[in-house]
Amino acid sequence: MSPDCSPSSLGMAASNGLPMPSDSNGPVSREEKPKSKTDSKDVPSTDNDFLAADANRLKKNPEIVQAFEKIVAEETGGTPTGRRKFVRLSWRTIARRTGRISATTAGRWLRKRKFSLRSNVKRLSGPPHPDRNRQFKLIRRETTRFKNSGLPVISIDAKNKELIGNFAQNGRKWEAKGKREEVDAHDFPNKTTLKAIPYGIYDVARNEGLVEVGTSRNTARFAVDSVRRWWMTVGMFVYAGVTRLLILADSGGSNGCRIWMWKKLLGEFATETGLTITVRHYPRGASKWNPIEHRLFGPIARNWAGQPLRTMKTLLGFVRGTTTRTGLKVKARWNRRRYPPKETVSKEEKAQLNFKRHDVIPLWNYTVYPKSK
Repeated sequence: MSPDCSPSSLGMAASNGLPMPSDSNGPVSREEKPKSKTDSKDVPSTDNDFLAADANRLKKNPEIVQAFEKIVAEETGGTPTGRRKFVRLSWRTIARRTGRISATTAGRWLRKRKFSLRSNVKRLSGPPHPDRNRQFKLIRRETTRFKNSGLPVISIDAKNKELIGNFAQNGRKWEAKGKREEVDAHDFPNKTTLKAIPYGIYDVARNEGLVEVGTSRNTARFAVDSVRRWWMTVGMFVYAGVTRLLILADSGGSNGCRIWMWKKLLGEFATETGLTITVRHYPRGASKWNPIEHRLFGPIARNWAGQPLRTMKTLLGFVRGTTTRTGLKVKARWNRRRYPPKETVSKEEKAQLNFKRHDVIPLWNYTVYPKSK
């Protein structure tokens, strides 16, 4: 050891606050320790730094971005003059075809060019019917006229089938940490699994609903039985003495505008009660405008969101417990009746039906009259 680097001299230097001497083989002080790669200012740490690094690299290799844009342009879909565009390739595929960038860089460049992950949007319902707006005006005018006259207006429809059992339910609910509810991994019903069919009747003026939950089939007979149940338990009491009824329904399903069994059974119901029933159907693809969809079925779906419907009692409880800020009240009942499928109406029965199509859009508008006894 050299005299200048003796232990005593080192100790004196340290005690006097002098810098420690060093040589090529000795220890390295903090001030002289080289910076690691993570401490280097050349390594980007934010998105802006990444973009700056990309810009510097592209100045030296402009052919990279040209190759990237060519690949993206060939695989870009969407309307030529519109703002909605999409790429059919993944980040890794674009990076592999470009050859000199990573998948992360490819994704960053796509975002810079206003690309992002997007899901499909269910918005198109086919070409609009030429009488669509005219039918909406007829429905609005007729609904207002009935309500102002104190006559009942009901909106009817069947909700999607619900599996009864330990099955997953769409939506989320508040739960304590570590207490997530477990359900079956697959929604595979067996022969004993009940399939609930909620059929709703919504009173537009009174903001009240009745839901008949069937476990057989969604047929025209089931639909008319549900309307009959509403009238016998609610309608005939709150609308005592009325002779008219307006029904708002979709164009398809068990109560569709082309279902003859629906018209036949509705005529039998009219004869039983003495009601003159006017039916107005919503245009094709416009079922979401039916009041029952967002005033009754919507709140019900939000009420049981994330709740497995393990028993019929549970389902009925959620339906009955549904309410809104506007004061919605709902009644529910389990209809255990078995309904036969594919019932038909003969030509003779069609000729005997006591109903009349309206002059304006007769397919969607008609009135069923009671037969004289």
